[in-house]
Amino acid sequence: MIAASKHAVVIPGGNHGPLAGLLAYVGEAAARRGARLELISWTPPSGRPLEERPPWVHEQVAPIVDGLAAPLLMGKSLGSLAAAVAAERGLPGVWLTPLLTMSACVAALRRATQPFLLVGGTADDFWDGALARELTPYVLEVEGAGHGMLLPGPLSRSAEVLGRVTAAVETFLDDVVWP
Repeated sequence: MIAASKHAVVIPGGNHGPLAGLLAYVGEAAARRGARLELISWTPPSGRPLEERPPWVHEQVAPIVDGLAAPLLMGKSLGSLAAAVAAERGLPGVWLTPLLTMSACVAALRRATQPFLLVGGTADDFWDGALARELTPYVLEVEGAGHGMLLPGPLSRSAEVLGRVTAAVETFLDDVVWP
């Protein structure tokens, strides 16, 4: 997929902004490839069960996406519910620790017409590695990593995971999204 002008929409999870943790690095990977970043910041509604949040995420993301020409969507956790926006508009995605235990997220990924990368860890309750590999050939699964992609033990091991995630995203961008 070749975009006339590159844009990447960075969609946060429920607890951190678009420039925190993994998203800071994947956004930088897109920026270093000439993409203009559109950063979404939000405060998810408190007290609303996770299963009721897909429409809210859609309301936050769709207006931003609709103002851009063929952006790449990059989301973490709660932000992976924006896979529905990507599917509706035929856009590629990078989904970090996607909510693969939620039917709305899985249904959106199944409807996708453009490639997407899934990144998760085997110790994340929202991750399903077999399902991820069924949905897309672009998967990075990290043994023992939890929802924040951290590993137990020395923190240097988690820093290595960050490097692996960043490398997987860069390869996906260079080989698939913006070759």
